[in-house]
Amino acid sequence: VQLQASGGGLVQPGGSLRLSCAASGNIFRINDMGWYRQAPGKQRESVAAITSGGSTIYVVSVKGRFTISRDNAKNTVYLQMNSLEPEDTAIYYCNAKIRSVGLGYVRDYWGQGTQVTVSS
Repeated sequence: VQLQASGGGLVQPGGSLRLSCAASGNIFRINDMGWYRQAPGKQRESVAAITSGGSTIYVVSVKGRFTISRDNAKNTVYLQMNSLEPEDTAIYYCNAKIRSVGLGYVRDYWGQGTQVTVSS
């Protein structure tokens, strides 16, 4: 199983970016999917998560600005980021809890990370 993230880049304060993360490989079912971020000198933190049924949760600092969504048919999770602030600068990682065919348990998988830089 692989997670391929894309969509990062450089944006001015107040701008928007959309991150995507597609899962591929031996997938029987994908449970929760989410996005994390790690800024220089800081610990990785959870930004947003979404269940297979579409329930969402966000860290307080991004509520009202970021929206997480998923397309179950495409095994893809998205993060729409609006009103970006310099404090949002970080490497963003996608995460998915996946059960593979032939395995009776769920494993955590991570994408490779995509850089988001918010600067004027």
